[in-house]
Parts: sequence; C-alpha cells; structure tokens
Amino acid sequence: MTAAQQRPVTAAAPATEPMRPARYVVAGRRADTSDTVTLMLRPKEDPIEAPRPGQFTMLYVFGVGEVPVSVSGSGPGQELMQTIRAVGAVTRALCAAAPGDMIGVRGPFGTEWRLSVAEGRDLVLVTGGIGLAPLRPVVLAALAQRAKYNRVVLLVGARTPDDLLFADELETWHRRGADVQATVDRANPKWKGHVVDLVTGFIGNAVHNPAETAAFLCGPEIMIRMCSHTLVSRGVAADNIQVSLERNMRCGAALCGHCQLGPLLLCRDGPVVTYAEAAPLAVKKEL
Repeated sequence: MTAAQQRPVTAAAPATEPMRPARYVVAGRRADTSDTVTLMLRPKEDPIEAPRPGQFTMLYVFGVGEVPVSVSGSGPGQELMQTIRAVGAVTRALCAAAPGDMIGVRGPFGTEWRLSVAEGRDLVLVTGGIGLAPLRPVVLAALAQRAKYNRVVLLVGARTPDDLLFADELETWHRRGADVQATVDRANPKWKGHVVDLVTGFIGNAVHNPAETAAFLCGPEIMIRMCSHTLVSRGVAADNIQVSLERNMRCGAALCGHCQLGPLLLCRDGPVVTYAEAAPLAVKKEL
C-alpha cells in the first residue's frame, strides 16, 4: 500500500458534475502586480461546493481554454477569490477579464491544508512567488483562531518589491499576531525591508522548537525542496511538513493522467501532501 493510499482522503467530491463548468460572473478585479490579478467570481447559477484551503478550481475562459487555479479566498454570497499569474493564453485571458465577464468554474478539486495538525504547535508558512495565494486562506484561518497555535510565522519571498503578493495585507497580518518576514531577490528604492535574500536563506531561523513545529510550503519546486530539506535537518518531522505540488492538471477529476507524479494523481491525491510522501518522488529525475 502506498503512502497516498494510507493517508486519509480529504479531497471533496464536486457538488456538480465534475466536467461541467458552473457559470460565474466577474464581480471584481484587482491588479496585484504587473502580471498577477485577483478576480472575485460570483455564481450566476448554483455555486460549486465551498473550497477548503489548499483546494483548486478549473477556470474556463469560453473560446480560449481551461486552467487550474488555486483559491485565495472567498467573499459574500459564495464568491470565490482567485489569484492568477499571466503565463499563457488562458491565464492572460483570465487576467484581462473585466467585471461582468462570464467564467466557467469546475471543482473544487484536490486535497486541503490540514491545519489541525498545527494546533498547539508553532506554525511556519513559507511562500515564494504566487505561492502565497493558496496559503492566504490558511493565514486568515490561523489568525481567526490565534489561540490554537503557538507562534505563527509567515516567510514571504518575491523577485522584487513590485512582485510581492498581497503586500497591503502583510502589515495587517503582523498586527493580528503573525510574525511576517518578507524578502526579495533584488531590492529597489521602494524596498523598506531588512532582508535581501532568497527565502531559502533564512528559513532555518524561523524554527525555534523543531519537535513542536508544523510547516506549510508553497512556491517554486526548488524552493519547496530546499526549504523542506532545511526544516528536516533542523529536526522538523517530514510528516509535519506539508507541501503543495504542481503538475500539468487537465481534467481535475483524476481521469486523464496528465498530473501523475509517481503513484500520485495530484488533482486527486494532491496538490497538498506531506513531505514524507513528496521526498522520495523529488529525488527521481525522471518524474
């Protein structure tokens, strides 16, 4: 039996037919960076089941195509907050969507961040690039029940200050009890922070009590691999490290096999898995 089969299944069955998009209208649009946009999507008909932190949806631009997008939050009336970086034809079309435009939504799909394992522990969240989007609901949930956790540490990495995601919320989260540390690869005159480094360079300092630490990581694969290795070397158990893996997801319903990573179909068995599951797969170059 594989580790994926042994792990409790947390993926939600879609409330609607898994291959049929529900119609959502763009209710709001915010430009986060030069290439990243957050859309607020309001259901035009029966909404999909409410996504749990870490799950994703398949967003369909009519006449263009469909891509998987992490859910970065929710709003009134079962609205979905979805943060998209423009890297291809579909994501460029999503980023160009204006209020009133119609978007197809399927899901939710995949596994969630298991925040319960962090209760009574230090919670360390590590993000790079757009990785803060799927971890934003975890930050909000942890701060809403702050007494359940010891330290809540958020490490945020970006290429430049202009690429920091949700920059306007970081100070708010700090005031609400999170130890927020941001770093950039390259500073510019706008940068008021103290750190100019890769996020991998100072993650070890975030761990005070390894035996009582739970860590959630989301970002580029090399960042996840290096940060996880540092955490394990500091004494954090691999089972207490959760990572979000990214592969080419096409159907979202474990039918097409495009997202296969070894024994895992990441649209069903992921994207969130423990590092104990991910580590043996990460070392195999052919995967």
